[in-house]
Amino acid sequence: MNKHELINSFSRLGELMNSLGENKPHSLGLPCDNLSYEQFNLAIEREIFHNGWFTEELVRLSLCNLANWLNEKTLENWLSNYPIAETNKTIAVIMAGNIPLVGFHDFICVLFAGYKIQVKLSSDDNRLFRFIYQALLDIDPRFENKIQLADGKLASFDAVIATGGSASLLHFQSYFSKVPHIFRGNRSSVAILTGKETNEELCALGEDIFLYFGRGCRNVSHLLLPKGFLLNTFFEQIISYSDVINNKKYGNNYDYHKTIHLMNLENFLDNNFVLMKESEALHAPIGMIYYHYYEDPAEITSYLEIHQEEIQCIVGNDYQAFGSSQQPQIDDYADNMNTMDWLHNLGYN
Repeated sequence: MNKHELINSFSRLGELMNSLGENKPHSLGLPCDNLSYEQFNLAIEREIFHNGWFTEELVRLSLCNLANWLNEKTLENWLSNYPIAETNKTIAVIMAGNIPLVGFHDFICVLFAGYKIQVKLSSDDNRLFRFIYQALLDIDPRFENKIQLADGKLASFDAVIATGGSASLLHFQSYFSKVPHIFRGNRSSVAILTGKETNEELCALGEDIFLYFGRGCRNVSHLLLPKGFLLNTFFEQIISYSDVINNKKYGNNYDYHKTIHLMNLENFLDNNFVLMKESEALHAPIGMIYYHYYEDPAEITSYLEIHQEEIQCIVGNDYQAFGSSQQPQIDDYADNMNTMDWLHNLGYN
């Protein structure tokens, strides 16, 4: 498949994903029949029964965000520096399951780099992607020779892209270190406040924190605050996100960490849907936000340097805009490693 054919196929897929993301009725021109569309739609509605973190709203949001990449102009611009030379080499992609379809970017990178792909889905997110796979087959049956969904053990691959938590990272290093690889472990994001933020910006920061219940590497889990910053101001602006506590899984995390901190007589703040604790640690557990104060900008620089291998995004007026951390562009690569460059430098194509 040449570049034009791939761009055309994924542009059509983008139309389908956007339609499902916006919960529109099936319409002519979409690359699936009405029955398949309704089955996909029903799967979206019922996903929460398989994974309590994946609410219908968040699944549809993920589909819309991914669909934003899948149009002819965006794909042409992204691929302008990458010629596609097809190869019989296969890249195995082990996907995480913390956010709906979180491995989709690796998926399109491998295919647009000219490789075949062997996909190992997370047990937490192993249903939605199968509908996308089927839609691609409906668009162009040749994808059957390009994509393999591995239900068992991975085999016959030439390189690996693997994403997971700390325990998974040890597994990746043990089993796949002898082949070319990208391994991604736990990362988190920080917000740097100056005290001059508007109420609207503080409210937008709430989206960086709470979207996907704070489970993504692009979610802010730590705040750097100027000395004297009034946390009540922040609490007032994030109250619109209080509905997170109604999710059973999030609520259980919140209750657990609150109980542990009460039993240990530790100091923390509580607004009945999120806990805040003063700590220089980067990774806060679900249901909590860590924060610490700074007096000199040099302290910010030092903190960012110390944690540079653990930080995914930096949010703030001098950094990435508040409210945008979960809206990556197609050329925003995880862990600041350009996946397309890496694939092309493998020398297989």
